[in-house]
Amino acid sequence: MSAGADTPIARLVRRIDLPAVAEDRFAAAAGRSRGRLFGGLVAAQSVVAAGRSVDSGELHSLHAWFLRAGRGDVPIDYRVERIRDGRRFSSRRVVAEQGARPIFEMLASFSRKSQGVFHQDPAPALPPPEQLEDWEDVRARLVAMPRRRGGAEAFDVRVVEPERDAPRARSAPSRAIWMRARGELPSDPLLQAALLVYASDRALLRCAGRPHALEWSEHPPASLDHAVWLHGAPRISDWFAYDCHSPAAHAGRGLAIGAMYTRAGERFATVAQEGLLET
Repeated sequence: MSAGADTPIARLVRRIDLPAVAEDRFAAAAGRSRGRLFGGLVAAQSVVAAGRSVDSGELHSLHAWFLRAGRGDVPIDYRVERIRDGRRFSSRRVVAEQGARPIFEMLASFSRKSQGVFHQDPAPALPPPEQLEDWEDVRARLVAMPRRRGGAEAFDVRVVEPERDAPRARSAPSRAIWMRARGELPSDPLLQAALLVYASDRALLRCAGRPHALEWSEHPPASLDHAVWLHGAPRISDWFAYDCHSPAAHAGRGLAIGAMYTRAGERFATVAQEGLLET
């Protein structure tokens, strides 16, 4: 990615590539929006903060908790704790704070490259993305909402069976989408992993809400925790499938599981999230 590029993905990269303000301390400037902070952005920034403290190795898993709702117009401070550095794995803890109050906590593990056993579930059979409508156009038609700006436009999104996302529609707890980055990706593997984590927060909870005919514009879901496992290098420059299902919901909390596949059917990530669903 060339310096100074002005593609949607380049603008997002500039937001997640945090500057260090001290050893193992990073800072994110306040955004323009006064609304609720997107959790995927905080998770992506936390990945960068953790990864900058690792000498070698690439992200292979993270487990995160959303402790409080963050605000988009308030700066964020990130503190990294070096839990362990072994021969193969490095572990980091990151806490994100606004006004000295923690809003997010993450444990991340980085692994040096190695060889070993391999297997995967087969990729789902989906219509190609070229046959599907842009998700922002679908939103405008279904709920009369304008196209979003900022990080939301960094990825092209195409939803399979988008009519199931209509307000008060009720259907099975599953959802499949295609995504790809809008613009050239940075060469840094850490930033690519952070972008994948950002994208992983885009689709999950909708599949958990589908059996319950929720009105998302009135009661948007709130993420409680988030986990990502990488099974190889992120493959997000070209179209990738994000296949999600919700195995259970209880006491207003919905659990969703997602799998990311390349167009060739190679699985490169698994995601899990629990969120609060209000009726």
